[in-house]
Parts: sequence; C-alpha cells; structure tokens
Amino acid sequence: MFSGIVEATGKVVDLQEDNGNLHIFLTCPFVNELKVDQSISHNGVCLTVVDVKNDVYQVTAVEETLKRTNLGLLKIGDEVNLERSLRLDSFLDGHIVQGHVDQTGICTKVEELDGSWYYYFEYETNEEAGYFTVEKGSIAVNGVSLTVVESRPNMFSVAIIPYTYEVTNFHNIREGSVVNLEFDVIGKYINRIVRQYLGNMKIK
Repeated sequence: MFSGIVEATGKVVDLQEDNGNLHIFLTCPFVNELKVDQSISHNGVCLTVVDVKNDVYQVTAVEETLKRTNLGLLKIGDEVNLERSLRLDSFLDGHIVQGHVDQTGICTKVEELDGSWYYYFEYETNEEAGYFTVEKGSIAVNGVSLTVVESRPNMFSVAIIPYTYEVTNFHNIREGSVVNLEFDVIGKYINRIVRQYLGNMKIK
C-alpha cells in the first residue's frame, strides 16, 4: 500500500522485452537502500524489485500490467515517479493508494497560472466499477495523490503546486500524454456496496 506521496523520480536506463513481459532497469537516489522482493510504486504501479546491481535495479511488468498502464510506453531516459511502500508507523499524508492502476487517461490541456498549473485529463468512465471522480475527492495520477478540482463525465482537472511539478514527472506531462489513473479505493468499495444493496432491494 502507498500514500501517493512521490519520494523521487527514477530514470529508465534499459528496457528488455521477454515474451509478453518487460524488464525495466532504473536508477534512483535510493538504489543502495533497496532489496530484492521490495515493493515500489512506478508511476502508480506496484512492482517488485527482482535485482539490484551497481546502482541499477530491475523490476518486471507482465503483459496484463502493460495493457492497463503506461509502462509499455516507456523509453530509455524517461522519468518515473517512485514511492516505496507505506510503513505502518508513518503518516498518511496523501490517501490510500493500492498501486493497482485502474486504467490510463489522456492529458487534454495544461494551463499555467501564476505559480501553479492546472492539468485536465479525459478517461473512460465505468460507474459500475467505480471509475469516476468527484470534486474535492482523491485521485492518483502516475502515482501522485491529488485532489480533484473539477469533475465532469469522462474528465477531471487537478492543480499542481511548484514542489509537485519539480519533484514528480508532472513537468514532463503535455497535451496528449498518457497517464496512469487509480481511482479512490474507498469510493470504489462504497459504490460496489451501494449498487449491490440497491440491486437486492424489492420495490413494494
């Protein structure tokens, strides 16, 4: 489990296809602290460290992950948002993020203001699965915990402060960029429970 508070960005140094899988090799500021079997969020995708050598670590994305996320679009030199798994004794500064990306979205506009940025994204709504947003609700974009500013069917916007812009790969997101989306897990559970309850109700 994660909080959506990105620790740093990693840099892709190599990519190796292996049948339907993709081996991703990265370097980051805390490589020397990593160990095999450790879980790390990569652009919001929970992946397991499988090897660490000479300031480079390796993770593997399977075919299902590549279909559902933007990891299959990675190129050597790309920046990836990284967050190590949440500790039970740490603060939950963001919101509950599972590292299980629901789907990708597309950036439709970036609006630069005086000291901040507004990003607009479109996605495929699936209300039955809980894939929708609400204003002031939580959303994880490329693993970054954010608050929804504007919410409409199939679209939402978020506001990015300078710190987030600099520390995460938001400074690389442009119109047309594909991002990973994880919708609020609490909202998804509530949506599922309410739909099951209403579905089982008998109208007198």
